[in-house]
Amino acid sequence: MVKIKLATVWLGGCSGCHMSFLDLDEWLFELASQVDLVYSPLADIKTYPAGVDVALVEGAIANQEHLDMIHQVRDRTQFLISFGDCAVTGNVTAIRNVFGPSKSAESVLNRAYLEADVQPKLPQGDLVPTLLDQVIPVHQVIPVDCYLPGCPPNAERIRAVLEPLLQGKQPELTGPELIRFG
Repeated sequence: MVKIKLATVWLGGCSGCHMSFLDLDEWLFELASQVDLVYSPLADIKTYPAGVDVALVEGAIANQEHLDMIHQVRDRTQFLISFGDCAVTGNVTAIRNVFGPSKSAESVLNRAYLEADVQPKLPQGDLVPTLLDQVIPVHQVIPVDCYLPGCPPNAERIRAVLEPLLQGKQPELTGPELIRFG
């Protein structure tokens, strides 16, 4: 049996989607027998490989590293899933967009490092990746094959997407339990 090469990616978000992935509980054993986890913060693999069959991408694109990473993921992945509300809409990660496109990144850095810190000082060098002016959902940068909403999506939704893919079928999320945001 040829195993599916599965990747999970964490961009700008809280990691709640990955925590929900772990809520698959006993089904994780069945999943593990059918996939090779080739990239994930859960496995601490540093380099995104070529030839990935399925990728779950959590989080919005908030900085230059995310932007570079999402292009690499799309180039090297056959089926890409926008995983959770931040990846699908920007959600909480995009709250900083209310500052407006020209001041968003600067305003966020000033608030975090100057206004809200007891020892105000902006970080120097590459301690903080270069922020984009606006936080954007994944589909505004690259094509997405499947949207998996939820903040975070529960284990039932995650399984409803992965199980058909393991059988060589396209996932179809229908009904309020599987397509509701939040």
